[in-house]
Parts: sequence; C-alpha cells; structure tokens
Amino acid sequence: MSTQIPKVFMTTKIDSGGLIAVYNALGASPQGRIAAKITTGEPPNSNYLRAELIQELVSSLGATFVESNTAYPGSRKDNEKHYQVAKDHGFTGYADFDLLDANGSISIPIAGGEVITENFVGANFPNYDYYVVLSHFKGHQMAGYGGAIKNISIGIASSEGKMWLHSAGTSKTSFGSGEHDDFLRAMAESAKSIVDYLNGNILYINVMNRLSIDCDCNGNPAEPDMHDIGILASMDPVALDRACVDLVQGAPDSESLLERINSMNGTLTIDHASKIGLGSIEYELVNIDA
Repeated sequence: MSTQIPKVFMTTKIDSGGLIAVYNALGASPQGRIAAKITTGEPPNSNYLRAELIQELVSSLGATFVESNTAYPGSRKDNEKHYQVAKDHGFTGYADFDLLDANGSISIPIAGGEVITENFVGANFPNYDYYVVLSHFKGHQMAGYGGAIKNISIGIASSEGKMWLHSAGTSKTSFGSGEHDDFLRAMAESAKSIVDYLNGNILYINVMNRLSIDCDCNGNPAEPDMHDIGILASMDPVALDRACVDLVQGAPDSESLLERINSMNGTLTIDHASKIGLGSIEYELVNIDA
C-alpha cells in the first residue's frame, strides 16, 4: 500500500456534470470490460442513485451495470424479479445490466482475514476487468452506514455470500448468529479480497444526497432530515468512506444519521479496513468547485 496520503475529490454539485467532474479529477483510465457497480434499490421508494444522475458517465465508459441478488425476501431476491426492478428503475435503457450471481457463486481468498478466509461472489464477477463503484452514502440498520466499502463487500457478494458475511462466516444459508462487530470486520475483509483480486483496477464514487438513516435495501426508508452534501471520489475506499463520515460529523443537522452510525458501531468497518491494509483513514480532501 502506498505511503502517500490519498486524495478525496469533492463537488457540491449533485448532478451528472458534477459526477463526471469528480470522476475526471481522479485521472483514472479504465480499460477492458468495465463494470459500473450500483444498487438497483428496493421498491417502491428507495433512495438508490437515479439513472438520470449516472447514465452519462456510465454511457461514456461503455460500462455494464452490475449488481447481485439480495439474501432477504423482496423484489430483488431472484434473477427474474431483480431484472424487472433494474428495468423499472431505468438501468436497462442505455446500458447492459448483469446480475453477477445469476449463474451462482465462486469463492475468492482473503489474505490476512481475522474473521473469514474466503469470500463468495457471483460467478460473473471475473468477467470484468475494471470496476467503477457508484455508491449512495446513507445510514444502514445493521452496518451503521453504507458507502464504498459496503458496496464492494455485501454489494458484490452473492446471495449466499451475503449470508456468509452477515453471519461472520458461520453460515451460507442463514444470517446466523455471528457477533455484530465480527460482521463489520467481515465486510472489511471481503472488500479487501475484491480489491486484491482486481489488482487495483477499481475506483470509488460516493454520492451524499438523500441522507436517510436507512439503506437502499429499504423500500420505505425514513425521510432524510439533513441537507445534501455533495459527490466525493477517490481511488481509496477507506479514505472515501472516512471523509464522508467526517462530513456528516461536521454537519449541523446530522443528529439522526450520526446516531444510526454510532449505535451500530459503523466506523469499526473503516478502522478494520485500515488495519488490514485496504486503505488509509488519513486523506486530503480536495474541493474541485474552488
């Protein structure tokens, strides 16, 4: 891991132009088959990233939208229903859409894991050379918050892989009875396996709008009670998530979201990710609006 402090680029312009601007600030050059990792959003009223926000960037990259099935009952539990949600939410009109676990799971190893030693992802995961991770930053009822790390751990895990992580490596058929903090650590460890597998061919963008205490897996989330903040991007998922949490902590109207993050010990995921070498909790925030 580089000793250079990673940069986190930020704009307060939450539109397709702002998204492209922070992407361009990264100076990345994705090659080959490019996947745009999204969350399709649980119907009917999830706060998932809208197609109109991300379509211009995704189209310019010639990327394929990718997602995995959920491990809980709902509209995205199986292939057919999930494809329909992707269509209904506008993700199939201008780019291909691929469910990574439509053809089952594969195991990839985790180097240096303290909780788990393997990660279960969709069998289609290796079909892509580069991942552009587009995450909606928000609260989460179990993880405390959802951002880049969660989107490449629980988000890329197959349906059985999600149960594996939630159970802290004790079950692939149920959420199990694993310790909560071990679940948080398992997310960090599975995220590292993804980055290691891709050998750095991955970048991360977090959109800080509609900052509900609930995640996009909730079809009827709590209405946000704080202001939108902006779009942030980095080559380091730990630095990116840490910067987003810091911005929430510094906001005058973030009491509800902070309570959700702290009540679930959410920043343990960030700390453990740093400990195992996924990224840095130190960062330089660069406002590209200046």
